[in-house]
Amino acid sequence: MSEVRLDPPKRVVVGVDGSEQSKQALRWAARFAASVDARLDAVAAWQYPTGFGWGAVPLEWSPGQDMEKVLTETVDEVFGSDRPAGMRLAVREGYAARVLLDESEGALMLVVGSRGRGGFTGLLLGSVSASVAEHAKCPVLVVHGDQTIPGASE
Repeated sequence: MSEVRLDPPKRVVVGVDGSEQSKQALRWAARFAASVDARLDAVAAWQYPTGFGWGAVPLEWSPGQDMEKVLTETVDEVFGSDRPAGMRLAVREGYAARVLLDESEGALMLVVGSRGRGGFTGLLLGSVSASVAEHAKCPVLVVHGDQTIPGASE
């Protein structure tokens, strides 16, 4: 009897942090995913701040829940009730570049904004986008905030 192998679904992964650059990356990623009939995976990462002592952090604070809210609100703002079919939202703990590299394993493309939250004004490429562009095992599209999608009406 022959073994039935199911190929993993085609995926496009996009990093989302709520910034205007990540919203634009989300638009680009959705457009590309639709053009190649791939699932869109919107991924957000969080980590505990290193600059604070635990005494300064409220016990009820949950950075994972905060990032989940940011991701959901960002996706809702960009797509409204018209989310791409099969879209997957994922929130992971860890350094953003590492999370995106892990999540994009086997993806058709990884899409990120040129810089997100915490970026230094004037930088053309943020540390996360530079890191994923250097280390990803799939093509990477770095979207600058002012780039519009050709043929899209906004």
